[in-house]
Amino acid sequence: MSSVPRLFIDAALSSGEKVALNDNQANYILRVMRLGEGAPVRVFNGQDGEWIAAVVRESGKRASILPERQSRPQVETPDLTLFFAPLKKARTDFVVEKACELGVRRIQPVMTERTQSSRVRRDRLQSVVIEAAEQTERMDVPEVFDDVPLISALEDWPAGKPLYYCDEAGDARPMREVLSEASDTPAGILIGPEGGFSTKERDWLRKILHIQPVTLGPRILRAETAVVAALTLWQSCVGDWQEHPYLPETENG
Repeated sequence: MSSVPRLFIDAALSSGEKVALNDNQANYILRVMRLGEGAPVRVFNGQDGEWIAAVVRESGKRASILPERQSRPQVETPDLTLFFAPLKKARTDFVVEKACELGVRRIQPVMTERTQSSRVRRDRLQSVVIEAAEQTERMDVPEVFDDVPLISALEDWPAGKPLYYCDEAGDARPMREVLSEASDTPAGILIGPEGGFSTKERDWLRKILHIQPVTLGPRILRAETAVVAALTLWQSCVGDWQEHPYLPETENG
């Protein structure tokens, strides 16, 4: 892999247009990586592709980058939304990090009757996915939304857009079997809390025709394991796992 640092920049990128780094990014570039004037960095913003840029040292602890050339055009990840019930802090961080690595476009925390966490810090979770996107060569950063009640999150979900909800009880079909009949259309995946959905929630979900109950095998999985398993199945069956991985440029070109 390339040793050239990679940063998400929340600004437009074009040749010769200098962009200021925030304090954390400047500290990382100047003090952690110890890069000097003109050193190369790779930058992306989710819209303008990936660019090779040069470090510009400003006064004090400040720094900027100067985009020089586009090294990769913009590509989109599959249109997949993850709905999940927040867990305790470290496990929630794990869920959103792995969701980013596995190519989710949107992450929506939902509050259920058995949700373990009473609040979600959206700003912290957005920082988690930015770091994951930088490390995994994603060209975009998934959007993390504020937590909302389960019914509020799903009541406006389009009727023609499949949503697979993982249900360990009842007559749900294996997820791989269901996905073998699916196409690469926009979709959603819903993972419940530890202990599963309540009877009331399960009854409500099963009354909605475009929400399809699926199982993830004969064992009861922890919520964060279920997220990884479900996203892996979806990506391998109808996602972008048929694409080749991107190999970044080396320092020698």
